Amino acid sequence: MASKVTLVLFLTLLSSSIAAQNVSYGDINWWCNQTPYADDCKYFMKSHVSESFKPKDKSQFLKLAVQVALDQTLLCQNHTVSLGPPDGGGGGGGSQEGVKTAWATCLDLYESTVRQLNSTINPNGKITGFDAQTWLSTALTNLETCRAGFAEIDLKNDTLPIRWNNVSNLISNTLAINKAPTTEDNGSSNHEFPGWVSEVDRKLLQSRRLATARAKFVVAKDGSGNFRTIQDGLNMAIRSRRGNRRIVIYVKGGVYWENIEIDATMTNIMLVGDGMRKTIISGSRSVGGSTTTFTSATFGAMGEGFIARGITFRNTAGPQSQAVALRSGSDHSAYYRCSFEGYQDTLYVHSQRQFYKECYIYGTIDFIFGNAAVVFQNCIIYVRKPIYGQANVITAQGRIDPNQNTGISIYKSTVMAAPDLRPVLRYYKTFLGRPWKQYSQTVYLETYLDKLIDPKGWTTWGGNFALNTLYYGEYKNYGPASSTTRRVRWRGYHVITNPREAARFTVSNFIAGRSWLPSTGVPYKDGL
Repeated sequence: MASKVTLVLFLTLLSSSIAAQNVSYGDINWWCNQTPYADDCKYFMKSHVSESFKPKDKSQFLKLAVQVALDQTLLCQNHTVSLGPPDGGGGGGGSQEGVKTAWATCLDLYESTVRQLNSTINPNGKITGFDAQTWLSTALTNLETCRAGFAEIDLKNDTLPIRWNNVSNLISNTLAINKAPTTEDNGSSNHEFPGWVSEVDRKLLQSRRLATARAKFVVAKDGSGNFRTIQDGLNMAIRSRRGNRRIVIYVKGGVYWENIEIDATMTNIMLVGDGMRKTIISGSRSVGGSTTTFTSATFGAMGEGFIARGITFRNTAGPQSQAVALRSGSDHSAYYRCSFEGYQDTLYVHSQRQFYKECYIYGTIDFIFGNAAVVFQNCIIYVRKPIYGQANVITAQGRIDPNQNTGISIYKSTVMAAPDLRPVLRYYKTFLGRPWKQYSQTVYLETYLDKLIDPKGWTTWGGNFALNTLYYGEYKNYGPASSTTRRVRWRGYHVITNPREAARFTVSNFIAGRSWLPSTGVPYKDGL
Protein backbone atom coordinates (compact mmCIF):
# COMPACT_ATOMS: atom_id res chain seq x y z
CA MET A 1 0.00 0.00 0.00
CA ALA A 2 2.79 2.35 0.98
CA SER A 3 4.58 1.64 -2.30
CA LYS A 4 1.44 2.53 -4.28
CA VAL A 5 1.08 5.84 -2.41
CA THR A 6 4.74 6.58 -3.03
CA LEU A 7 4.31 5.80 -6.73
CA VAL A 8 1.22 8.02 -7.00
CA LEU A 9 3.02 10.83 -5.19
CA PHE A 10 6.03 10.42 -7.47
CA LEU A 11 3.87 10.51 -10.61
CA THR A 12 2.02 13.57 -9.30
CA LEU A 13 5.25 15.40 -8.61
CA LEU A 14 6.65 14.37 -12.00
CA SER A 15 3.50 15.58 -13.73
CA SER A 16 3.69 18.90 -11.89
CA SER A 17 7.34 19.25 -12.80
CA ILE A 18 6.65 18.59 -16.49
CA ALA A 19 3.75 21.06 -16.43
CA ALA A 20 5.96 23.70 -14.83
CA GLN A 21 8.62 23.09 -17.46
CA ASN A 22 6.06 23.39 -20.22
CA VAL A 23 4.89 26.73 -18.80
CA SER A 24 8.38 28.27 -18.41
CA TYR A 25 10.08 26.86 -21.49
CA GLY A 26 9.93 29.34 -24.31
CA ASP A 27 8.55 32.29 -22.38
CA ILE A 28 10.31 35.68 -22.33
CA ASN A 29 12.35 34.84 -19.24
CA TRP A 30 13.60 31.66 -20.86
CA TRP A 31 14.60 33.46 -24.04
CA CYS A 32 16.26 36.29 -22.12
CA ASN A 33 18.30 33.76 -20.17
CA GLN A 34 19.97 32.80 -23.46
CA THR A 35 21.44 36.31 -23.82
CA PRO A 36 24.62 37.71 -22.22
CA TYR A 37 22.68 40.47 -20.41
CA ALA A 38 19.62 38.59 -19.24
CA ASP A 39 18.57 41.05 -16.52
CA ASP A 40 18.51 43.99 -18.94
CA CYS A 41 16.57 41.87 -21.41
CA LYS A 42 13.90 40.94 -18.86
CA TYR A 43 13.58 44.44 -17.44
CA PHE A 44 13.12 46.26 -20.73
CA MET A 45 10.92 43.56 -22.28
CA LYS A 46 8.26 44.34 -19.67
CA SER A 47 7.14 47.43 -21.56
CA HIS A 48 6.53 45.37 -24.72
CA VAL A 49 5.17 41.95 -23.72
CA SER A 50 4.15 40.02 -20.64
CA GLU A 51 6.46 37.49 -19.01
CA SER A 52 4.17 34.71 -20.15
CA PHE A 53 4.44 35.69 -23.83
CA LYS A 54 6.10 32.95 -25.87
CA PRO A 55 7.91 33.94 -29.05
CA LYS A 56 7.23 31.31 -31.66
CA ASP A 57 10.86 31.15 -32.74
CA LYS A 58 14.26 32.86 -32.56
CA SER A 59 13.39 35.13 -35.47
CA GLN A 60 10.41 36.61 -33.62
CA PHE A 61 12.43 37.03 -30.44
CA LEU A 62 15.24 38.73 -32.37
CA LYS A 63 12.82 41.22 -33.90
CA LEU A 64 11.38 41.95 -30.49
CA ALA A 65 14.86 42.36 -28.97
CA VAL A 66 15.93 44.76 -31.73
CA GLN A 67 12.73 46.78 -31.22
CA VAL A 68 13.46 47.04 -27.49
CA ALA A 69 17.02 48.17 -28.24
CA LEU A 70 15.72 50.70 -30.77
CA ASP A 71 13.16 52.14 -28.34
CA GLN A 72 15.78 52.57 -25.63
CA THR A 73 18.20 54.13 -28.11
CA LEU A 74 15.57 56.68 -29.11
CA LEU A 75 14.80 57.49 -25.47
CA CYS A 76 18.48 57.92 -24.72
CA GLN A 77 18.96 60.01 -27.86
CA ASN A 78 16.05 62.30 -26.99
CA HIS A 79 17.27 62.64 -23.42
CA THR A 80 20.73 63.54 -24.68
CA VAL A 81 19.35 66.16 -27.08
CA SER A 82 17.15 67.73 -24.41
CA LEU A 83 20.04 68.07 -21.98
CA GLY A 84 22.34 69.66 -24.51
CA PRO A 85 26.12 69.37 -24.19
CA PRO A 86 27.37 69.11 -20.60
CA ASP A 87 29.32 72.05 -19.24
CA GLY A 88 32.98 71.46 -19.97
CA GLY A 89 33.89 74.31 -17.69
CA GLY A 90 32.44 72.60 -14.63
CA GLY A 91 33.78 69.67 -12.65
CA GLY A 92 33.44 67.27 -15.54
CA GLY A 93 36.70 68.20 -17.21
CA GLY A 94 37.29 69.00 -20.88
CA SER A 95 37.23 72.33 -22.66
CA GLN A 96 33.87 73.79 -23.64
CA GLU A 97 34.68 73.55 -27.35
CA GLY A 98 35.95 70.00 -26.92
CA VAL A 99 32.77 68.95 -25.17
CA LYS A 100 30.63 70.50 -27.90
CA THR A 101 32.61 68.67 -30.57
CA ALA A 102 32.34 65.31 -28.82
CA TRP A 103 28.63 65.88 -28.14
CA ALA A 104 27.84 66.75 -31.76
CA THR A 105 29.73 63.66 -32.93
CA CYS A 106 27.83 61.54 -30.47
CA LEU A 107 24.47 62.79 -31.71
CA ASP A 108 25.48 61.91 -35.28
CA LEU A 109 26.47 58.45 -34.13
CA TYR A 110 23.16 58.07 -32.30
CA GLU A 111 21.36 58.83 -35.55
CA SER A 112 23.48 56.20 -37.25
CA THR A 113 22.64 53.68 -34.52
CA VAL A 114 18.93 54.33 -34.98
CA ARG A 115 19.40 53.88 -38.73
CA GLN A 116 21.23 50.55 -38.28
CA LEU A 117 18.60 49.16 -35.92
CA ASN A 118 15.78 50.35 -38.18
CA SER A 119 17.43 48.69 -41.18
CA THR A 120 17.55 45.44 -39.24
CA ILE A 121 13.98 45.47 -38.00
CA ASN A 122 12.32 47.19 -40.98
CA PRO A 123 14.51 46.29 -43.94
CA ASN A 124 14.07 48.00 -47.27
CA GLY A 125 14.13 44.78 -49.24
CA LYS A 126 15.55 41.38 -48.42
CA ILE A 127 18.45 41.21 -45.97
CA THR A 128 20.66 38.35 -44.86
CA GLY A 129 21.75 37.35 -41.39
CA PHE A 130 25.16 38.69 -42.34
CA ASP A 131 23.65 42.10 -43.16
CA ALA A 132 21.89 42.19 -39.81
CA GLN A 133 25.02 41.25 -37.90
CA THR A 134 26.97 43.97 -39.72
CA TRP A 135 24.44 46.68 -38.87
CA LEU A 136 24.07 45.53 -35.26
CA SER A 137 27.87 45.48 -34.96
CA THR A 138 27.98 49.05 -36.27
CA ALA A 139 25.29 50.17 -33.81
CA LEU A 140 27.37 48.89 -30.90
CA THR A 141 30.58 50.40 -32.29
CA ASN A 142 28.86 53.80 -32.58
CA LEU A 143 28.07 53.86 -28.86
CA GLU A 144 31.62 52.87 -27.98
CA THR A 145 32.90 55.70 -30.19
CA CYS A 146 30.70 58.15 -28.25
CA ARG A 147 32.35 57.10 -25.01
CA ALA A 148 35.82 57.28 -26.53
CA GLY A 149 35.23 60.83 -27.75
CA PHE A 150 34.28 62.05 -24.29
CA ALA A 151 37.20 60.19 -22.72
CA GLU A 152 39.58 62.00 -25.09
CA ILE A 153 38.42 65.40 -23.88
CA ASP A 154 38.50 64.16 -20.26
CA LEU A 155 34.80 64.35 -19.50
CA LYS A 156 33.83 62.32 -16.45
CA ASN A 157 31.42 59.40 -16.89
CA ASP A 158 28.98 60.76 -14.29
CA THR A 159 28.01 63.57 -16.67
CA LEU A 160 27.02 61.17 -19.45
CA PRO A 161 23.53 59.68 -20.08
CA ILE A 162 22.91 56.96 -17.49
CA ARG A 163 21.23 54.65 -19.99
CA TRP A 164 24.21 54.27 -22.32
CA ASN A 165 25.28 50.99 -20.72
CA ASN A 166 21.74 49.63 -20.90
CA VAL A 167 21.52 50.39 -24.62
CA SER A 168 24.91 48.81 -25.31
CA ASN A 169 23.88 45.69 -23.40
CA LEU A 170 20.61 45.43 -25.30
CA ILE A 171 22.45 45.66 -28.63
CA SER A 172 24.96 43.03 -27.47
CA ASN A 173 21.97 40.79 -26.76
CA THR A 174 20.72 41.18 -30.33
CA LEU A 175 24.16 40.23 -31.66
CA ALA A 176 24.13 37.08 -29.53
CA ILE A 177 20.62 36.16 -30.68
CA ASN A 178 21.32 36.70 -34.38
CA LYS A 179 24.78 35.06 -34.43
CA ALA A 180 25.03 35.23 -38.21
CA PRO A 181 27.59 32.85 -39.66
CA THR A 182 31.07 34.29 -40.18
CA THR A 183 30.98 33.09 -43.77
CA GLU A 184 28.40 33.69 -46.41
CA ASP A 185 28.68 32.26 -49.90
CA ASN A 186 26.91 34.38 -52.48
CA GLY A 187 27.68 32.49 -55.64
CA SER A 188 30.91 31.39 -57.23
CA SER A 189 33.32 33.55 -59.16
CA ASN A 190 36.87 34.78 -59.20
CA HIS A 191 36.22 38.42 -60.00
CA GLU A 192 38.73 41.18 -59.79
CA PHE A 193 36.29 42.90 -57.41
CA PRO A 194 33.91 41.64 -54.69
CA GLY A 195 30.27 41.06 -55.46
CA TRP A 196 28.69 44.23 -54.09
CA VAL A 197 30.24 46.22 -56.96
CA SER A 198 27.84 46.65 -59.90
CA GLU A 199 28.88 46.09 -63.48
CA VAL A 200 28.67 49.82 -64.18
CA ASP A 201 30.77 50.79 -61.17
CA ARG A 202 33.31 48.11 -61.97
CA LYS A 203 33.87 49.59 -65.40
CA LEU A 204 34.19 53.07 -63.92
CA LEU A 205 36.84 51.92 -61.48
CA GLN A 206 38.81 49.92 -63.98
CA SER A 207 38.90 52.75 -66.51
CA ARG A 208 39.76 56.24 -65.25
CA ARG A 209 39.04 57.61 -68.71
CA LEU A 210 35.53 56.18 -68.65
CA ALA A 211 34.95 57.47 -65.11
CA THR A 212 36.07 61.01 -65.91
CA ALA A 213 33.90 61.00 -69.04
CA ARG A 214 30.92 59.93 -66.94
CA ALA A 215 31.52 62.64 -64.33
CA LYS A 216 29.07 65.55 -64.51
CA PHE A 217 30.93 67.38 -61.75
CA VAL A 218 34.57 68.34 -62.29
CA VAL A 219 36.73 69.89 -59.59
CA ALA A 220 39.94 71.71 -60.53
CA LYS A 221 42.07 74.14 -58.54
CA ASP A 222 43.13 75.93 -61.72
CA GLY A 223 39.55 76.79 -62.66
CA SER A 224 39.33 74.40 -65.61
CA GLY A 225 36.46 72.49 -64.01
CA ASN A 226 33.02 73.36 -62.68
CA PHE A 227 34.30 73.92 -59.13
CA ARG A 228 37.54 74.89 -57.42
CA THR A 229 36.90 72.91 -54.21
CA ILE A 230 35.74 69.37 -53.63
CA GLN A 231 33.22 70.53 -51.05
CA ASP A 232 31.54 72.86 -53.55
CA GLY A 233 31.34 70.08 -56.14
CA LEU A 234 29.93 67.69 -53.58
CA ASN A 235 27.31 70.16 -52.38
CA MET A 236 26.07 70.83 -55.91
CA ALA A 237 26.04 67.14 -56.79
CA ILE A 238 23.86 66.34 -53.78
CA ARG A 239 21.45 69.23 -54.48
CA SER A 240 20.98 68.30 -58.11
CA ARG A 241 20.67 64.52 -57.74
CA ARG A 242 17.44 62.79 -58.69
CA GLY A 243 16.86 59.51 -56.92
CA ASN A 244 19.78 57.51 -55.55
CA ARG A 245 21.88 56.99 -58.66
CA ARG A 246 25.65 56.95 -58.47
CA ILE A 247 27.23 60.45 -58.42
CA VAL A 248 30.66 60.60 -60.05
CA ILE A 249 32.89 63.57 -59.19
CA TYR A 250 36.15 63.98 -61.08
CA VAL A 251 38.87 65.71 -59.05
CA LYS A 252 41.73 66.89 -61.22
CA GLY A 253 45.33 66.87 -60.05
CA GLY A 254 46.29 69.27 -57.27
CA VAL A 255 46.56 69.54 -53.50
CA TYR A 256 43.16 70.32 -51.97
CA TRP A 257 43.42 71.65 -48.43
CA GLU A 258 39.97 70.65 -47.22
CA ASN A 259 38.31 68.72 -44.41
CA ILE A 260 35.40 66.89 -45.99
CA GLU A 261 32.56 64.86 -44.52
CA ILE A 262 30.41 62.49 -46.60
CA ASP A 263 27.59 62.14 -44.10
CA ALA A 264 25.13 59.27 -43.84
CA THR A 265 22.61 60.94 -46.17
CA MET A 266 25.17 61.18 -49.01
CA THR A 267 25.00 57.71 -50.50
CA ASN A 268 26.55 56.29 -53.68
CA ILE A 269 29.26 58.94 -54.09
CA MET A 270 32.32 58.20 -56.23
CA LEU A 271 35.46 60.37 -56.31
CA VAL A 272 37.88 59.83 -59.19
CA GLY A 273 41.30 61.48 -59.18
CA ASP A 274 44.17 61.70 -61.63
CA GLY A 275 46.19 59.24 -59.55
CA MET A 276 47.44 59.04 -55.98
CA ARG A 277 50.53 61.12 -56.80
CA LYS A 278 48.52 63.87 -58.47
CA THR A 279 45.18 64.30 -56.69
CA ILE A 280 45.72 64.90 -52.98
CA ILE A 281 43.23 65.82 -50.26
CA SER A 282 45.15 67.17 -47.28
CA GLY A 283 44.47 68.41 -43.76
CA SER A 284 46.32 68.87 -40.50
CA ARG A 285 43.85 68.34 -37.65
CA SER A 286 45.08 66.31 -34.68
CA VAL A 287 43.78 65.34 -31.26
CA GLY A 288 43.90 68.22 -28.82
CA GLY A 289 41.78 71.21 -27.90
CA SER A 290 38.37 70.73 -29.52
CA THR A 291 39.39 67.85 -31.79
CA THR A 292 38.93 64.14 -31.08
CA THR A 293 40.33 61.22 -33.05
CA PHE A 294 37.00 60.91 -34.85
CA THR A 295 36.87 64.59 -35.86
CA SER A 296 40.58 64.84 -36.76
CA ALA A 297 39.94 63.10 -40.10
CA THR A 298 40.90 64.98 -43.24
CA PHE A 299 38.18 63.02 -45.03
CA GLY A 300 35.23 61.23 -43.44
CA ALA A 301 32.97 58.84 -45.37
CA MET A 302 29.80 57.61 -43.66
CA GLY A 303 27.29 57.44 -46.53
CA GLU A 304 26.70 53.96 -47.91
CA GLY A 305 28.45 52.91 -51.11
CA PHE A 306 31.30 55.43 -51.12
CA ILE A 307 34.00 54.69 -53.74
CA ALA A 308 37.34 56.39 -54.35
CA ARG A 309 39.89 55.82 -57.10
CA GLY A 310 43.28 57.42 -57.70
CA ILE A 311 43.33 59.81 -54.72
CA THR A 312 45.69 60.45 -51.78
CA PHE A 313 44.12 61.19 -48.40
CA ARG A 314 46.70 62.90 -46.20
CA ASN A 315 47.09 64.28 -42.70
CA THR A 316 50.20 66.42 -42.20
CA ALA A 317 49.91 66.92 -38.41
CA GLY A 318 53.00 64.79 -37.79
CA PRO A 319 53.82 61.95 -35.38
CA GLN A 320 53.12 63.77 -32.09
CA SER A 321 49.46 62.79 -31.69
CA GLN A 322 46.51 61.00 -33.26
CA ALA A 323 45.71 62.47 -36.67
CA VAL A 324 43.43 60.63 -39.10
CA ALA A 325 43.78 60.95 -42.88
CA LEU A 326 40.64 58.96 -43.75
CA ARG A 327 37.81 57.74 -41.55
CA SER A 328 35.36 55.33 -43.15
CA GLY A 329 32.06 54.12 -41.72
CA SER A 330 30.54 53.59 -45.15
CA ASP A 331 28.92 50.22 -45.73
CA HIS A 332 29.89 48.61 -49.04
CA SER A 333 32.72 51.11 -49.55
CA ALA A 334 35.70 50.47 -51.82
CA TYR A 335 39.06 52.19 -52.36
CA TYR A 336 41.12 51.45 -55.45
CA ARG A 337 44.67 52.64 -56.04
CA CYS A 338 44.43 55.22 -53.28
CA SER A 339 47.03 56.32 -50.74
CA PHE A 340 46.54 57.10 -47.06
CA GLU A 341 49.32 59.15 -45.50
CA GLY A 342 49.83 60.03 -41.86
CA TYR A 343 51.62 58.88 -38.74
CA GLN A 344 49.56 57.82 -35.72
CA ASP A 345 46.00 56.64 -36.56
CA THR A 346 46.26 57.27 -40.30
CA LEU A 347 43.40 55.06 -41.48
CA TYR A 348 40.32 54.77 -39.27
CA VAL A 349 38.28 51.83 -40.55
CA HIS A 350 35.49 52.73 -38.17
CA SER A 351 32.66 50.32 -39.05
CA GLN A 352 30.66 48.46 -41.73
CA ARG A 353 32.04 46.48 -44.72
CA GLN A 354 35.04 47.91 -46.57
CA PHE A 355 37.49 46.85 -49.28
CA TYR A 356 40.89 48.29 -50.25
CA LYS A 357 42.66 47.23 -53.44
CA GLU A 358 46.19 48.18 -54.54
CA CYS A 359 46.38 50.97 -51.98
CA TYR A 360 49.33 52.46 -50.07
CA ILE A 361 49.04 53.05 -46.31
CA TYR A 362 51.69 55.05 -44.41
CA GLY A 363 51.97 55.43 -40.65
CA THR A 364 53.68 54.73 -37.32
CA ILE A 365 51.41 53.80 -34.40
CA ASP A 366 48.05 51.98 -34.73
CA PHE A 367 47.80 53.41 -38.21
CA ILE A 368 45.19 50.92 -39.41
CA PHE A 369 42.58 50.85 -36.66
CA GLY A 370 38.84 50.63 -36.01
CA ASN A 371 36.05 48.07 -35.94
CA ALA A 372 34.96 47.54 -39.53
CA ALA A 373 34.91 44.24 -41.38
CA VAL A 374 37.68 45.15 -43.81
CA VAL A 375 39.87 43.38 -46.35
CA PHE A 376 43.10 44.86 -47.72
CA GLN A 377 44.13 43.13 -50.94
CA ASN A 378 47.39 43.69 -52.86
CA CYS A 379 48.17 46.76 -50.75
CA ILE A 380 51.55 48.12 -49.66
CA ILE A 381 51.87 49.08 -46.00
CA TYR A 382 54.72 51.54 -45.39
CA VAL A 383 55.94 51.93 -41.80
CA ARG A 384 57.39 55.36 -41.11
CA LYS A 385 59.94 56.67 -38.61
CA PRO A 386 58.18 57.47 -35.29
CA ILE A 387 59.24 59.75 -32.46
CA TYR A 388 62.46 58.54 -30.86
CA GLY A 389 61.75 55.91 -28.22
CA GLN A 390 58.44 54.81 -29.72
CA ALA A 391 57.68 51.48 -31.33
CA ASN A 392 55.62 51.12 -34.50
CA VAL A 393 52.36 49.16 -34.44
CA ILE A 394 50.55 48.58 -37.72
CA THR A 395 47.06 47.57 -36.56
CA ALA A 396 44.80 48.18 -33.57
CA GLN A 397 41.53 46.41 -34.18
CA GLY A 398 38.57 47.37 -31.98
CA ARG A 399 36.09 44.48 -31.70
CA ILE A 400 34.27 44.91 -28.36
CA ASP A 401 31.85 41.99 -28.52
CA PRO A 402 32.64 38.39 -29.47
CA ASN A 403 29.59 38.25 -31.74
CA GLN A 404 30.55 41.24 -33.90
CA ASN A 405 31.50 40.09 -37.41
CA THR A 406 34.35 42.57 -37.62
CA GLY A 407 38.12 42.49 -38.01
CA ILE A 408 41.09 43.40 -40.21
CA SER A 409 42.20 41.02 -42.97
CA ILE A 410 45.43 41.83 -44.83
CA TYR A 411 45.76 39.56 -47.87
CA LYS A 412 48.47 39.21 -50.52
CA SER A 413 49.96 42.51 -49.46
CA THR A 414 53.41 43.87 -48.58
CA VAL A 415 54.70 45.28 -45.29
CA MET A 416 57.92 47.28 -45.56
CA ALA A 417 59.81 50.29 -44.20
CA ALA A 418 59.15 53.73 -45.65
CA PRO A 419 62.22 55.66 -46.92
CA ASP A 420 62.58 57.66 -43.68
CA LEU A 421 62.68 54.50 -41.55
CA ARG A 422 65.11 52.41 -43.62
CA PRO A 423 68.35 54.14 -42.56
CA VAL A 424 67.48 53.88 -38.84
CA LEU A 425 65.66 50.57 -38.85
CA ARG A 426 67.76 49.06 -36.06
CA TYR A 427 66.61 51.74 -33.58
CA TYR A 428 62.88 51.04 -33.81
CA LYS A 429 60.76 47.96 -33.27
CA THR A 430 57.74 47.30 -35.46
CA PHE A 431 54.82 44.98 -34.65
CA LEU A 432 51.93 43.62 -36.71
CA GLY A 433 49.31 44.71 -34.21
CA ARG A 434 48.08 45.09 -30.65
CA PRO A 435 44.66 44.58 -29.03
CA TRP A 436 42.87 47.90 -28.76
CA LYS A 437 39.70 46.16 -27.51
CA GLN A 438 38.81 42.91 -25.74
CA TYR A 439 38.04 40.80 -28.84
CA SER A 440 40.49 42.33 -31.30
CA GLN A 441 40.69 40.31 -34.55
CA THR A 442 43.40 40.67 -37.21
CA VAL A 443 44.96 38.30 -39.73
CA TYR A 444 47.79 38.47 -42.28
CA LEU A 445 47.35 36.04 -45.17
CA GLU A 446 49.95 35.29 -47.86
CA THR A 447 51.60 38.64 -47.21
CA TYR A 448 55.26 39.67 -47.60
CA LEU A 449 56.78 40.72 -44.27
CA ASP A 450 60.07 42.56 -44.61
CA LYS A 451 62.83 42.50 -42.00
CA LEU A 452 61.43 45.44 -39.99
CA ILE A 453 58.88 43.20 -38.18
CA ASP A 454 60.00 42.13 -34.70
CA PRO A 455 60.36 38.33 -34.32
CA LYS A 456 57.59 38.38 -31.66
CA GLY A 457 55.26 39.67 -34.35
CA TRP A 458 52.67 41.19 -32.01
CA THR A 459 52.69 43.35 -28.90
CA THR A 460 50.41 44.07 -25.94
CA TRP A 461 48.17 47.03 -25.22
CA GLY A 462 49.17 46.75 -21.58
CA GLY A 463 49.72 43.82 -19.24
CA ASN A 464 47.70 40.73 -20.17
CA PHE A 465 44.72 42.62 -21.57
CA ALA A 466 42.78 40.61 -24.18
CA LEU A 467 45.55 38.06 -24.80
CA ASN A 468 43.14 35.16 -24.31
CA THR A 469 40.13 36.69 -26.06
CA LEU A 470 41.71 38.24 -29.16
CA TYR A 471 42.13 36.42 -32.47
CA TYR A 472 45.40 37.09 -34.30
CA GLY A 473 46.42 34.83 -37.17
CA GLU A 474 49.10 34.37 -39.80
CA TYR A 475 48.76 32.16 -42.86
CA LYS A 476 51.45 31.39 -45.42
CA ASN A 477 53.22 34.73 -45.09
CA TYR A 478 56.68 35.03 -46.61
CA GLY A 479 59.72 37.28 -46.47
CA PRO A 480 62.54 37.91 -43.97
CA ALA A 481 60.22 38.35 -40.96
CA SER A 482 57.62 35.71 -41.79
CA SER A 483 58.95 32.93 -39.55
CA THR A 484 56.56 32.17 -36.69
CA THR A 485 59.05 30.23 -34.53
CA ARG A 486 59.64 33.17 -32.17
CA ARG A 487 56.14 34.59 -32.24
CA VAL A 488 54.10 35.37 -29.10
CA ARG A 489 52.63 32.42 -27.22
CA TRP A 490 49.23 33.91 -26.40
CA ARG A 491 46.12 31.77 -26.34
CA GLY A 492 44.52 34.09 -28.89
CA TYR A 493 47.40 33.90 -31.39
CA HIS A 494 47.19 31.31 -34.20
CA VAL A 495 49.55 30.03 -36.83
CA ILE A 496 46.90 29.11 -39.38
CA THR A 497 47.63 25.92 -41.30
CA ASN A 498 44.15 24.93 -42.47
CA PRO A 499 43.07 26.70 -45.70
CA ARG A 500 39.45 26.55 -44.55
CA GLU A 501 40.31 28.56 -41.46
CA ALA A 502 42.19 31.11 -43.55
CA ALA A 503 39.30 31.30 -46.02
CA ARG A 504 37.07 32.74 -43.27
CA PHE A 505 38.90 36.02 -43.76
CA THR A 506 38.68 36.33 -47.53
CA VAL A 507 36.52 38.75 -49.51
CA SER A 508 33.65 36.35 -50.18
CA ASN A 509 33.39 35.18 -46.59
CA PHE A 510 34.58 37.96 -44.31
CA ILE A 511 32.77 40.88 -45.98
CA ALA A 512 30.26 38.94 -48.13
CA GLY A 513 31.94 40.64 -51.06
CA ARG A 514 30.29 38.74 -53.88
CA SER A 515 27.00 40.42 -53.02
CA TRP A 516 28.24 44.01 -53.42
CA LEU A 517 31.78 44.48 -54.71
CA PRO A 518 31.07 43.79 -58.40
CA SER A 519 28.90 46.91 -58.41
CA THR A 520 31.84 49.14 -57.38
CA GLY A 521 34.14 48.08 -60.18
CA VAL A 522 37.10 47.48 -57.86
CA PRO A 523 38.98 44.34 -58.98
CA TYR A 524 39.24 41.66 -56.30
CA LYS A 525 39.92 38.00 -55.61
CA ASP A 526 37.17 36.51 -53.51
CA GLY A 527 38.98 33.40 -52.18
CA LEU A 528 42.49 32.29 -51.32
